[in-house]
Amino acid sequence: MSSAFHGVFPYLVSPVAPDGRILEDELRGLVEHLIAAGVHGLTPLGSTGEFAYLDAAQRRRIVEIVVETARGRVPVVAGVAATTTADAVRQAKDYAAIGADGILAILEAYFPLSEAAVIAYFTAIADATDKPVVLYTNPNFQRSDLTLPAIDTLSRHPRIVGIKDASTNTGRLLSILNRTEGRMEVFAASAHIPLAVMMIGGKGWMAGPACAVPRESVRLYELCRAGKWDAALTLQRALWRVNELFAAHSLAACIKGALQFQGFAVGDPVPPQAPLSAEGRAAVEKALALAAEALAAAPEA
Repeated sequence: MSSAFHGVFPYLVSPVAPDGRILEDELRGLVEHLIAAGVHGLTPLGSTGEFAYLDAAQRRRIVEIVVETARGRVPVVAGVAATTTADAVRQAKDYAAIGADGILAILEAYFPLSEAAVIAYFTAIADATDKPVVLYTNPNFQRSDLTLPAIDTLSRHPRIVGIKDASTNTGRLLSILNRTEGRMEVFAASAHIPLAVMMIGGKGWMAGPACAVPRESVRLYELCRAGKWDAALTLQRALWRVNELFAAHSLAACIKGALQFQGFAVGDPVPPQAPLSAEGRAAVEKALALAAEALAAAPEA
């Protein structure tokens, strides 16, 4: 079921006008740009998609546009995030009916939850449709994290096929691979060095920066797949500067700023988030130029 999920899956930004309208033409143009750049899949409503700042209608329309524009050329794995199990199940069913190829399952929690409750939440999402599910855990922002025993339990569900772990702990990814014994595929986050994750058995990465540097990300993946580790490391070191900036500035602001610099009028982050500062824009512009230079110098896989 998970064979289609590998490689580079950019977390798409959500282009939103000041009045709340989805900037549909810009989103469609971004999808076409990313597919032309060679990405292996698309993930709307990930962290970079500002899912926590959008209402239900905005989220649904974004998934519709991405599915319609992709037209089956690459899989679309739509983010499902909620504080209640009922809402998460509703979203999963809705996005599956729209045509999403998979679900990225995210847990939003205000109060801490027991491990049994966390497992029940993700299990309900996986039970809701016949689509493959990728778990997403980011303990830096989430109230309730997925423990290794919980991941082990969930990996035994026939439709839970992968995990994106953004704990910033690459060793934890190796623990997940060892613990799940091939039942679950592991994807890197921008907080991990993708090259290292590929070396230990990862399938690719789902990350916001890939939305801004898709060609560089795809080349890095191809070099890793080909075992050209020295060339991959050279490119990875250049791309890491992009990741450092996205960590230093607001994530959505940084990536939207990078896309604006490249000619995509995707708008600013949804308030109360602030747009990228002038200093941040200058730093991003420089990092993008360095990434482009590194791509030009990198060999083919």
